[in-house]
Amino acid sequence: MTDKARVFIDTNVFLYLLSADAAKADIAEALLTDASCVRAVSVQVVNEFVNVARNKARLDWSEIREYVALLRDACEIATVTDQEQDMALEIAERYRYRWFDSLIIASAITSGASFLLSEDLHDGQAIGDLVIRNPFGEATPVS
Repeated sequence: MTDKARVFIDTNVFLYLLSADAAKADIAEALLTDASCVRAVSVQVVNEFVNVARNKARLDWSEIREYVALLRDACEIATVTDQEQDMALEIAERYRYRWFDSLIIASAITSGASFLLSEDLHDGQAIGDLVIRNPFGEATPVS
C-alpha cells in the first residue's frame, strides 16, 4: 500500500502541454513526473485531449500518438462505467456541473483519488472525499 496521494487530472491541465503559456506548461509537465503522487485519468480525458490536439492545436497524428503515449506512461487510465455515468447524473443535478465535468468528477471519485486537478472547476470544493484543486493556483494540490 502506498502513502502517496492519488490525483485525478482533468483534460484542461494536460492541454497546457500544447500551450504557449510556459509557466502553466511547466506545471503540467511537472505533474506528469511528480513522484509524490499516483496519477489517474479516464479514457474520456485522453479522448478530449486528442480531440483538442487535432482540431484546435492542429497536431499531426504522429505528434498526438507521442502525447497519448506520454499520458499512458504517466497515468493510470480507467474506463468509464455505467455506475460512473449514474453518479455523474447525480453530480450534475446536485452541483450543477456540466455533463462531461460531472463524468470526470465521478471517475475521479471511483478511482479513489483524493484530489481532482482542474483549472475549470471550483477550487477547494469537496465532493465526498474528493477535493478539487487548481494546480495553477497558490496551494500545493497533492501535499
